[in-house]
Amino acid sequence: MNAYLKQCPPRVRRILTELRAAIRAAAPHASEKVSYGIPTFYQNGNLVHFAAHEKHIGFYPAPSAVKAFAKELRDYRTWKGTVQFPLDAPLPLKLIAKIVRFRVAENMARG
Repeated sequence: MNAYLKQCPPRVRRILTELRAAIRAAAPHASEKVSYGIPTFYQNGNLVHFAAHEKHIGFYPAPSAVKAFAKELRDYRTWKGTVQFPLDAPLPLKLIAKIVRFRVAENMARG
């Protein structure tokens, strides 16, 4: 994951580092890996992925999380399992933490 972050421009790297810390705080037992070429947190299955893009940060918490938090995500572009956080706005860190905790609970319920 560090190699992925190092290849990003400094401004984007700071944002991704902030995102990574928020995810880590919400899922302290998750492991980090690179999956599909992007940073991934894993606990009893993939929890969330994220990636830097030209104008946004892609956050990939699975379709179930996007659906569960649709009302709170209404200010962001979303697709089936994707949320786009614009680079020119602060990350909604509390919402991200809620989504990650939701995904941890969802994965743990699967057994």
